[in-house]
Amino acid sequence: MLTPGRPATSVQQSFTMGVEEEYQIIDSETRSLRQRAEAILSQAESSPVNVEAELQLSQIEIGTPVCDSLAQVRAELVRSRRAVGVAAAREGLLIGAAGSHPLADPTDQTITPKERYLGMAEDYGRLAREQIVFGFHVHVGIDGREAAVQTMNRVRGRLSPLLALGGSSPFWIGRDTGYSSYRTDVWGRWPMAGPPEMFRSRAEYEDVIKLLVVTESIAEETRIYWDVRPSARFDTLEYRVTDVCMTVDEAVMVAGLARALTRRCYEQALTDEAIPAVRPELLRAAKWRAARYGLDATLVDVHEQTSRPALEVIDGWLTFLRPSLEDNGDWTEISALVQQTIEGGTGAARQRNAFARGRRLEDVVDLIVSETGAS
Repeated sequence: MLTPGRPATSVQQSFTMGVEEEYQIIDSETRSLRQRAEAILSQAESSPVNVEAELQLSQIEIGTPVCDSLAQVRAELVRSRRAVGVAAAREGLLIGAAGSHPLADPTDQTITPKERYLGMAEDYGRLAREQIVFGFHVHVGIDGREAAVQTMNRVRGRLSPLLALGGSSPFWIGRDTGYSSYRTDVWGRWPMAGPPEMFRSRAEYEDVIKLLVVTESIAEETRIYWDVRPSARFDTLEYRVTDVCMTVDEAVMVAGLARALTRRCYEQALTDEAIPAVRPELLRAAKWRAARYGLDATLVDVHEQTSRPALEVIDGWLTFLRPSLEDNGDWTEISALVQQTIEGGTGAARQRNAFARGRRLEDVVDLIVSETGAS
């Protein structure tokens, strides 16, 4: 058993949420990706929502304000999706939220001409140019860097169910990949992507970051792309493991689950609850299996060191999270949204169903656009 340090004091935590979504920019006639981010950003200048450029000109990102409740998360996402949709429509474009675009050619993309992104293209070469994937980030408020690191230590082994529920990228370059989240495979090519390691203290974490910068392994802390990490900019724990969600319901579900997981693991850190030693190989295997199969096969239970049917793993995970979901006032809504996903299928499953009906990837794009805009 590993027992790292614990937060120095029992700070009253708010466990607020902030969400970032990356959107596809889609041609309204051909359904292909369009490199028109600058036009949409110009149209959105007068909008009250926060819209920003991303790595590729065929994608943009929105960020919500700090939210105290799931109701506020929902309202902000509906507002953001509508505002960006209106801005896109003025340019004859559509907006889609899914982890990959079924028709996109990653070699036919243009890096956004900003210093940050051009620097990434220079450093990472073709890897950066082929990152035409779309993620979903949840920031959960947690005061204190030590608290964030010790909470991350406990979160890292409990992320695969979240990925299994949130897959929305089955198609890549016109083909069915067999994955629920192929974005996970593409994103995993970054040198600092994947599950984080264990850190015994905030000091050790910061020493590792400094080492990576000094050795020119990364240019700065923001290039740490772990599945969960203490934010370099905010007093938050940032979750980066799932694809962007097709529906607002799914986005609210993932945000609520991330908040509950943060709270549960923070409380474990406060009591110095020991963390079972989990082999990094098993963590990577659990993540890969969740990305590959979603809810359609077995998942790896890293703490029990076994594989079980996905729904059994999800059920056990919810049982673990239930005290925190109830403390947050979210149990009824989140448990219903998880059940809705189980019964209606993940975003990946719904995309496959759309393709099966007509064997046209354009129909899949239409589904993505439709579900993105539905409130």
